[in-house]
Amino acid sequence: MRLRTTAMTAGASALLLLTGCGAADMTKQASPFANAQGARTVTLSVQSWVGAQANVAVAQYLLEHKLGYRVDTVQVDEVPAWDALSQGRVDAIMEDWGHPDQEQRYVDDKKTIARGGDLGVTGHIGWYVPTYFAKQHPDVTNWKNLNKYVSRFRTAESGGKGQLMDGSPSYVTNDKALVQNLKLDYQVVFAGSEAAQITQMRQFAKEKKPFLTYWYAPQWLFKKVPMTEVKLPAYKEGCDAEPDKVACGYPHTPLQKYLNADFSKDGGKAAAFLKKFKWTTEDQNEVSLMIADQKLTPEAAAKKWVDSHASTWKAWLS
Repeated sequence: MRLRTTAMTAGASALLLLTGCGAADMTKQASPFANAQGARTVTLSVQSWVGAQANVAVAQYLLEHKLGYRVDTVQVDEVPAWDALSQGRVDAIMEDWGHPDQEQRYVDDKKTIARGGDLGVTGHIGWYVPTYFAKQHPDVTNWKNLNKYVSRFRTAESGGKGQLMDGSPSYVTNDKALVQNLKLDYQVVFAGSEAAQITQMRQFAKEKKPFLTYWYAPQWLFKKVPMTEVKLPAYKEGCDAEPDKVACGYPHTPLQKYLNADFSKDGGKAAAFLKKFKWTTEDQNEVSLMIADQKLTPEAAAKKWVDSHASTWKAWLS
């Protein structure tokens, strides 16, 4: 997806760093727990968006408090995370938005990565406008009418063009190609991170200003800032195969888990647990909201969810 820079510390404190936007790049650094022979340790890759942090927070809490493992988390940009997983520098990726090239290379050809199953959440990237603006201007929800609203979406950063706000430059998006190939008079402007993008959107919403943004579901912010998707040309299989020629919208993607192949085979109860970890969009949003909006620590948010959803997670331990 969306997609990242990295920080590494042991325990839940690592996740606290991820809500900021200045984490250091640790892509080439291994966790001290990775491949620790015979030790009850697990290293999880965590992406910088809060939904992914929610997955890891709950998995980490249960691994530590119910299964007795030590857990380390490492934040790595989404494509390098596959390299780290293949090399055993991390044991699992809990939320992948689809990387067919890496899947072919590491899962099918090299067999150094194993599929870990469905997360239970379907992800979708799209372009969105605030619902209050869509209600005033219903035709803005069709991409063919976006050039009509250039002046309404113009900002100091976009020059004379309309602004299409994106998050981190490390996120995997087709937006620059879409703007060019659909002949839209817009400039992609990067907020810098998910947190910075959320701050800007909430400020725009507070002032009831129009904005056009790259965004994704599931995401807790929809509860605070209702947004309406702009219909892009329909996604068809293969329409995004050539990055520079993309002229279609984004797919709906059942999010997947991946495990290092050796860990998948020899990781014992931890590997079995991660394969069974499967929850709903509502579950993920509940934990995400606690972390990002209510400002609970990831560990506190995970504990609160675990305490009230025993019927869900106990099946993962069986």
